[in-house]
Amino acid sequence: MRTDIKFKNYNGDYALLEKELEKKLSKLDKYFPKDPKANIMISEIRGLVTTEITVTVDSTFLRVEVSDRDVRNAADKAIEKLEAQIKKNKEKLKRKLTDSIRYDESEEDVEQEDLKIVKSKKFAIKPMSAEEAALQMELLGHMFFVFLNADDEAVNVIYKRKDGQYGLIEPEF
Repeated sequence: MRTDIKFKNYNGDYALLEKELEKKLSKLDKYFPKDPKANIMISEIRGLVTTEITVTVDSTFLRVEVSDRDVRNAADKAIEKLEAQIKKNKEKLKRKLTDSIRYDESEEDVEQEDLKIVKSKKFAIKPMSAEEAALQMELLGHMFFVFLNADDEAVNVIYKRKDGQYGLIEPEF
């Protein structure tokens, strides 16, 4: 596993911790057919150490964040949580979504007067199926996910409906 470890406000032994993290993360390689990339951020604020790990393989993203008073406990818990997430992801990939994912068009008027954009984000998108996009959305804990549909090479948005089902927005240009 390729790793990129960054520290923010951390006052410990960087080199030793990097070696320990790389060794522990290498044990997760068995779950991936290709070489994954792990971005790790270790930050310390008022004695509380937060370990954030984001693993990228092809178009799959896995992210965990754990805080603890001890840096090694935070790192160990984050790796355990990541492994659990990987196993959960593998199980979900084995099962197929049985319901058809379609978006029912609705004619709702949205007032533009109160619209205020508070955050803007740019990111790369990779081709994937609607089922993979739904899985990514669940793994990231988001309510929607923008992706490039591998079937028709169009940008689509999958979202979670209030009834727990999924909706798919397929824009026409």
